[in-house]
Amino acid sequence: MPRETLRAAALHYERGERAPRVVARGEGFLAERILAAAREHGVPIHEDRALVQVLTKLDVDTEIPLEIYQAVAEVLAFLYRANAGVRP
Repeated sequence: MPRETLRAAALHYERGERAPRVVARGEGFLAERILAAAREHGVPIHEDRALVQVLTKLDVDTEIPLEIYQAVAEVLAFLYRANAGVRP
């Protein structure tokens, strides 16, 4: 059975913006680099294959579409929980 291609997408959201934006996306080697950069900078990683399938089809610097707000809200909730014990 062939190995599934690694995919990754990075989102950015600032309070006051309408919606999170895709700031990086890629497959294969580029996905590995996105994940490595996230780890290097202490950014939590959340695995959701269905969501990443959609996000990797969007252009960089594109706001996420309304249809995937619920899925992205779940990722943001994961990130808030992951960062709950982290103090700057």
